[in-house]
Amino acid sequence: MRILFVEDDTDLRGSLGAALRHLGYEVDTAAGGEEAWALFNEQDYPVVVTDWLMPDGDGLELCRRVRSADREHYTYLIVLSGRSGTDSYLQGMEAGADDFVVKPCEPRELDARLRVARRILGLQSRIHQLEGLLPICSYCKRIRGDNDVWYSVEQYLSGRSDAHFTHGVCPVCYVTHVQTDLEALRRSGL
Repeated sequence: MRILFVEDDTDLRGSLGAALRHLGYEVDTAAGGEEAWALFNEQDYPVVVTDWLMPDGDGLELCRRVRSADREHYTYLIVLSGRSGTDSYLQGMEAGADDFVVKPCEPRELDARLRVARRILGLQSRIHQLEGLLPICSYCKRIRGDNDVWYSVEQYLSGRSDAHFTHGVCPVCYVTHVQTDLEALRRSGL
């Protein structure tokens, strides 16, 4: 799993980043919020672990920016902070963090929290896949919408997207339907 680790303390960034790599994570590091934001916009990071207080854009602002970004996939955010207590925790959650860890942080604890992140991201991916399934009739190809109302494919999609339809006939249907119907008409003398 790829992680963006944001920490202004050079020693901590190096040691915790190395520990995470040793645990099998792909880790990119940034020294502050602006550098992290630039990296985030260049790469898809499923997880961002960020320090709260940094001179170049704090971690809570980074959380807000990540949450406001229009991304296809969810990004799990963990805030690391020397601040503790309910008020600090709530501030982190209000900024969009998914988890809050008080420093100093032991690599094993962060690994456990990252395993939770992996499970949540896996579930989110599964939900995204299931949302993409359409309940369609095997015979008439109508799609079941809300309240068990059945719609033609055109009705269903045009009501939920900007799709517009043109119609044609594929080669198989041409032979099966059009050509067969034309031959039947000729035989009947019409």
